[in-house]
Amino acid sequence: MKKTLFGLVLALCLVGANSVQADSYDHEMKGAGVTFSWKVDGDTLHGKLSAKTKGWVAVGFNPEEQMQGGNYILGFVKGNDVEVVDHFGTKKINHDLDEDLGGTSDVTVVGGSEKGGTTTIEFTIPLDSGDQYDTVLVADGETKVVLAHGPPRDSFKARHRKQAIKTVNLSTGAVK
Repeated sequence: MKKTLFGLVLALCLVGANSVQADSYDHEMKGAGVTFSWKVDGDTLHGKLSAKTKGWVAVGFNPEEQMQGGNYILGFVKGNDVEVVDHFGTKKINHDLDEDLGGTSDVTVVGGSEKGGTTTIEFTIPLDSGDQYDTVLVADGETKVVLAHGPPRDSFKARHRKQAIKTVNLSTGAVK
């Protein structure tokens, strides 16, 4: 009985610790109906995306022209499953999985939910993955951030209807 109770208490403490870590972000920006919250911790970016959609939410970093050359993190929630992918902008209006291009998926899923018509995903990515299909994020420099979300269906093939592009300093949160 004591071992079972101890195990239950330990499990609850670990869940609570993960929730606190996942919910503590230093900065936030909004655009195109998406809220992007983030924290830079050493060489890692902890991110949270949320939008009023039952489809996907996405953030992109440092596209060169329209979508081309940018690193994109997209995610949706279907039932209890959270799917998050790492894409690279291959053309002005197209992006593909890093892995399909010969790169690696460098996103780690932290969590996600779909409640009241709002999709939220949480993830981490390295600031510099070393993957040629990820842009290097300079925490204390200027980073172009793209926010978008899809229509209410769980498919990365569904296109966004609008997007927001802003320049931010990931360390200070200052938005231009």
